[in-house]
Amino acid sequence: MSYKYEVIIIGSGFGGQLAAINLQRRGISNFLILERRDFMGGTWAQNTYPGAAVDVQSPLYSLSFEPYDWSQLFAEQQELSEYTHHIIDKYRLRESTRLNTNVEKIEWCDEAKHWTVEASDGVHFYARFVVNASGPLSTPVIPEFPGRESFQGESFHTNNWNHDFDYRGKKVAVIGSGASAAQVIPAIANDVQELHVFQRTPHWVMPRPDYQFKPWQRRLLKNRWLYATLRVLIYWALEFRVLGFKYSKKLLDTIGTKQALAHIHRQIKDPALRKKVTPEFTIGCKRVIVSNTLYPAYCRDNVTLHDRHDGIKTITPEGLVTDSGKTIALDLIVYSTGYDATDGVISYPVIGRHNKSLADFWSDYPRAYLGTAIPDFPNLFIVTGPNTGIGHTSALFLIESQMRYILNSIERVRRDQWAAVEVNADAEQRYTDWIHEEMQQTVWHHGGCNSWYKSKSGKVIAMFPGFSFTFRRWASQFKENDHSFYGKADEEF
Repeated sequence: MSYKYEVIIIGSGFGGQLAAINLQRRGISNFLILERRDFMGGTWAQNTYPGAAVDVQSPLYSLSFEPYDWSQLFAEQQELSEYTHHIIDKYRLRESTRLNTNVEKIEWCDEAKHWTVEASDGVHFYARFVVNASGPLSTPVIPEFPGRESFQGESFHTNNWNHDFDYRGKKVAVIGSGASAAQVIPAIANDVQELHVFQRTPHWVMPRPDYQFKPWQRRLLKNRWLYATLRVLIYWALEFRVLGFKYSKKLLDTIGTKQALAHIHRQIKDPALRKKVTPEFTIGCKRVIVSNTLYPAYCRDNVTLHDRHDGIKTITPEGLVTDSGKTIALDLIVYSTGYDATDGVISYPVIGRHNKSLADFWSDYPRAYLGTAIPDFPNLFIVTGPNTGIGHTSALFLIESQMRYILNSIERVRRDQWAAVEVNADAEQRYTDWIHEEMQQTVWHHGGCNSWYKSKSGKVIAMFPGFSFTFRRWASQFKENDHSFYGKADEEF
């Protein structure tokens, strides 16, 4: 069985939703969203672990054209999921979505000038354009700890929280201390008998300036102009951080390190625990956590923080054994061990022109023009691709910027009746050279840590090394000379 569409969108999170809505606005209705799960919504529908919440102010972490009456400044998962489904329903995206469809492979047919998208159920889709919006935080990673498969209790990754398991009164281990763990730990600490947190390296933690909106303020948020004004104020307050991340160590110390150290000293009185949670790298080198509840949770009598000096030696059927030889009995192991967010940007094989493999092109490290387009892979666009991450503001601002480039590309092809558009290799090379030259100046490169921002190559792949408005300006100005157009349009699409 096979189907033809002008555009196939892979993934139904915010990236996929934005792609679909922008296509609708340009009068393109012959598109299909493929979603591997049995529900739509991406990150905020999937990540339902206790304490899940956004760490960017919600009026900015939302679609620019869809104001919402948020109940608090930093929305929690349930409200974010409600907002996501509000968008899906308002724009009738369910009608253009196929659930339970896992993409196995996509391949460009140069003769027919279209992509073949192979699904795991054997169905083939043919598309003039493909927009990959599967997201960088969609493939969870669990390290191969010795004995992991022998554990007879319950275990799962935060990305796949099992709500049927009652953790109350149980002995629990959380492996990891990053952003997800920092939300889970305080959310469950009061209810478990014992909580053991295994931290490889501590993260810098900043206070969370949350705020509960009053009813009259929520009514004001529904006003498009007031909402836009609030977004602008939040945006510029956050954009200021780039000066510290890239240009001024002194400024970074002032707005970051000093506040983070003061936060530790306010909330933790035990000198030994303070030492355990104080990082040795520059703030910003790894993702900065915002939390008012993590450090108090560490101070509870039923919580034990294990640092790298007493890590996991082996997992046993009954629990685990630490490097110091201590045996810990457990009922539940929660893996908060992150995602394959750099080398695993796209999880399925991609075959472009001349039978070229994307895996081969990315064998050194993932790269793309504007983090979106790749030479020899025509009519393929990657949402949140290499070097489109942002450490100081809303990821949705970058995604909306990418949409300008993607839609400009598609419109040029359709307007002039070409079959395909492809970024030129020299343009992609210039862009990539600029990215990694500029990256040398950033805290992500020289901050003294090894983070998921880096690929196996050691290059910082996740982040954009500059102001987000710079990326938006570049994405908005389609450069004809950086691209090649060819082929005759197939009227069947």
